[in-house]
Amino acid sequence: MISSNESSGGQAVRVWDLPTRLFHWALAACVVGSFVTAKVGGNAMQWHFYLGYAALALLIFRILWGWVGGRWSKFASFLYSPAALGRYLRRQRNPGDRFDVGHSPMGALSVFALLGLLSVQALSGLFADDEIANVGPLNRFVSNAVAHALTEWHHEVGESVLLGLVLLHVGAVIFYRKVLRKDLITPMVRGDKILPPGTPASTDTFWTRLLALALALGSAALVWGLLRLAS
Repeated sequence: MISSNESSGGQAVRVWDLPTRLFHWALAACVVGSFVTAKVGGNAMQWHFYLGYAALALLIFRILWGWVGGRWSKFASFLYSPAALGRYLRRQRNPGDRFDVGHSPMGALSVFALLGLLSVQALSGLFADDEIANVGPLNRFVSNAVAHALTEWHHEVGESVLLGLVLLHVGAVIFYRKVLRKDLITPMVRGDKILPPGTPASTDTFWTRLLALALALGSAALVWGLLRLAS
């Protein structure tokens, strides 16, 4: 079946490179797993810690990839000005605006909010202490007052705000699909979107993937090094 974009001369354009797609789904799995293991408690908390470490490594990777990754994965491609956000909300466009390629201005706000909050959540967990059985690996490097504040954030405020953002993110994806008739899921699986000819694509080659692998391993090594401080 040919979509309206294809019939009007659209073509498949690589928007999301493989490293970005793998990051997206791996982080989603870590977030879901972290919520579940936190609610189950008991022995599942060990997995909660493991998932938190993995999420932190993924977030470090994404920050690095936001500078050197594919065109539409770079922060520069979705760091919109207030004026651009205003045009998007008014459904106006200037020549050169490409709101429908990578992250839209509203989508960009969601991405930055999630990346920022997830980073704070993962880092705070390293210092938390529930005063029962679970203590973050770096807890001994902060005072009791700081540990208490970070624990309260991690278990109460941060978790609630994060859940709200995740639900908002999922709701936006459903809204785009059902109301605006725009599929955001398939491009994040396959990497390509049907877009007008001449739309610049993200570089997604063997060498860029090798670079991503090196950055991912380096990010994991950095988290491992942080955990070694607790030993």
